[in-house]
Amino acid sequence: MKGVQAVNRFKKFLQIEKGLSPNSIYSYAYDLKKFTDYLIEKEKDVMSVTQDDVRQFLKHEKTKRKNSTRTLARSLAAIRQFYKFLSDVDKSVTNPTSAIESPHVERALPDFLSMSEVDNLFSSISEADAYELRDRTLFELLYSAGLRISEAVELANGDINFESSILRIVGKGDKERTVLMNEETKRLLLKYLKESRSEILGKRESEYVFISKKGSKLNRKSVWRLLKTYVSRTEIEKNITPHTLRHSFATHLVENGADLRSIQELLGHMDISTTRIYTHLSKKNLQNVHKGIMPTG
Repeated sequence: MKGVQAVNRFKKFLQIEKGLSPNSIYSYAYDLKKFTDYLIEKEKDVMSVTQDDVRQFLKHEKTKRKNSTRTLARSLAAIRQFYKFLSDVDKSVTNPTSAIESPHVERALPDFLSMSEVDNLFSSISEADAYELRDRTLFELLYSAGLRISEAVELANGDINFESSILRIVGKGDKERTVLMNEETKRLLLKYLKESRSEILGKRESEYVFISKKGSKLNRKSVWRLLKTYVSRTEIEKNITPHTLRHSFATHLVENGADLRSIQELLGHMDISTTRIYTHLSKKNLQNVHKGIMPTG
C-alpha cells in the first residue's frame, strides 16, 4: 500500500467506521500531510517509518517551524491513530509511535460569562426586530441548552417538540441526544417561528430553523460575527465566541450543584474527562470571588 493510498483509506475509516465530523477528519488529514511531506523530503517510505523518524519529525516541527507543545501533541495523536489503523489492517506494519510519550499540554481554561454578563448581553438584543429576534433565540439556545454552534445552525423544524419541550440534537459523529427547553427558550422559539422566520423567509422554503437573509441556512461565521456585534453594545471585555455561551451554561450548572454525569449527557460529551474542565472553571471563578472579598494585607 502506497502512502497516499494509505492516507485515503485512513480518512475513509475515520468517516465510515469512526463517524467523525468533516472538521475532525480535516484536522487529521492536515497533520498527516505535514508528516508525509516531511517523509517525502527525507526520502522515507510511509510504510516503513521508524520511531526515530517520528521523533525527528517532531523535533523538526518544534525547532524549525516553532510549533507549540499543543500542536506537537495533536500531530503525534494523528500519526499514532494513522499507524494504529495501518497495523490493524496489515500485521507487517508496526506502530512507530508506541513508545513515544505525548508532550504534556496544560489545558487552557476557556472564557465564560457570569450570570449578570449573560443578562447584559441578551438585554442588548431587541425582540422587536425580526433579525435580532432570530439572533436572540439562537443565542438563548446556545446558552440554555448548551448547544454547539454547529448543532444550533443544523437544527431543523422537525427537531422541535413543543408539547414535550424537547429538542432532538445531532452532535459530533452524528450522535443524537435529547435536550430540554426551558420556558424562556420555548417562548422565544415560538415567537421567532411565528413572527420573524416567516418574514425573513418570505415565499421561500427551508427545513432549517435559523435562516439568513437569502433564505439559506445561517452559517457559523455569520453567527460568530453577529455575536461580536452584540457584545460590542455591552461593556463585556472578554473574548466572546458562540462556544463561550456553551461554556457558560456548563459552568453555571456546576456552580449550582449539577453532577458531572448529568452535564456530560446534556453537553453530548463522549468522554467525561472533557466535562471535568468545568469543575476547574468553577473553582477559578470562586478563587476570583475570594480575591475580591478578602483583605490582601
